[in-house]
Amino acid sequence: MATSGTDGSSPQPRDPLGVDERLVAPETRFEILDGKVVYVAPADEPHGTRHSKVAALVEAHAHDDFDVAVDMLTRTSVLDDMAPDVSVFPRARDAETGRRQLEQLAFEICSTERLSDAGVKAAKLVGRGVRRVFAIDVERRRGLEWSTATDAWQILGPDEQIADSALAAPLPVAALVDAAKADDAVARALLTKRNPVLVGALRNSHDAGAAEGWAKGRAEGKAEGKAEGEAEGEAKALAESILAVLEARDLTVPADVAARIRATRDPSALTRWLRRAATCAEVGGLFG
Repeated sequence: MATSGTDGSSPQPRDPLGVDERLVAPETRFEILDGKVVYVAPADEPHGTRHSKVAALVEAHAHDDFDVAVDMLTRTSVLDDMAPDVSVFPRARDAETGRRQLEQLAFEICSTERLSDAGVKAAKLVGRGVRRVFAIDVERRRGLEWSTATDAWQILGPDEQIADSALAAPLPVAALVDAAKADDAVARALLTKRNPVLVGALRNSHDAGAAEGWAKGRAEGKAEGKAEGEAEGEAKALAESILAVLEARDLTVPADVAARIRATRDPSALTRWLRRAATCAEVGGLFG
């Protein structure tokens, strides 16, 4: 089951207030709500770790014509200046002003923050023109979407997917609320988007592995020789896929780490590292 929204193509009345006009100084821990300065405290562990996963998921699923931001301030009215946890907005600048365009999707992570407080922000964002606003309830492990019809949060089913024109691939709700499913969803999204580094590495490694397996089996004249060669080829393919994902995410891989990955033949370890490669903050996170 998929939830889908408008594609944002309907003309909207132009608001003279720029989304990047500030009431508060950027790079500070403050927002303005209803004209009042609100201090935004640093994240606790549940919020911080979920924030990281959600940002990686949205980044991987976003359409190439859109960019993803974390904690980016948006001016929603003359009295409000707030920063969604994660937002998706068009890469193209506004044709008339040359400034950035309003985000089309926004995500709020709720751990210590109450859903009612997040709802106030959601209503203001939607009122400004943001098409869809979502919340990830960390404690209850559920995803929600703000409904303009009811002016309240609507719970999304755990098997639902968020389909939207700003996304290149549907975003699974289960991956947003369950860290164990996030890595697989990121990897699938990168393949859906035909990431050239990842696809090229998979193709080249698969072809080389198959050829090596065939040659080894033929030379030895034994079926087990071919099987060993194919297993060798599969391990090499997985190793190159790990390095390709890390390269696609602009993570520097030291030579000794690359050598360790390429020398490993345990498929379960390689598969585990491939999943971690999609979301790890640094290369050292691959090995747990």
